[in-house]
Amino acid sequence: MISTTQARGGARTASGAPRLLRTRNDLPADVRAQAVRLLEQQLVDCIDLQTQCKQAHWNVKGPSFIALHELFDDINESVEGYIDLLGERVVQLGGIAEGTARVVAARSQLPEYPLTIVTGEEHVAALADALARFGSSARKGIDELDELGDHDTADILTEISRGIDKWLWFVEAHQQGGRSDTSSAAARSK
Repeated sequence: MISTTQARGGARTASGAPRLLRTRNDLPADVRAQAVRLLEQQLVDCIDLQTQCKQAHWNVKGPSFIALHELFDDINESVEGYIDLLGERVVQLGGIAEGTARVVAARSQLPEYPLTIVTGEEHVAALADALARFGSSARKGIDELDELGDHDTADILTEISRGIDKWLWFVEAHQQGGRSDTSSAAARSK
């Protein structure tokens, strides 16, 4: 059984750096270790995001049920692809992809998804929050990876960030255009 310490710290050396397997990848080991640490966090957050998409997909109710049910499932499929990109990049850099449910529960930085919500509006708001948080984290990761000189990994996060922004747009569109949205926009323009 995995201990809480293992779940939080993963496969680490005595110094706390991620344990790296031998590879002929020519990025310096310290760059790979920092990239793996960053990617490990992105991976667990992305897995958590995927489970939140399914939670919304399964439980949404209301007049927009079918549109939201299908939208949340489409987002889930894309996020599953991002999970694979992240996990495979961890391994390409010599790391060990750690994506079990227990690891994700112990390490995710996304807000916990509310389990008692049912309306389309509630699921839209909760999923929009999770997508926005994950997108922000991905953009910070891009900057960090560029500073490290790992442009290939930064490019993977750029691809993911673009996809997350698209899905956030789709989800937020369900919150926009209503009476209160247009009246508050008119008030801001005065």
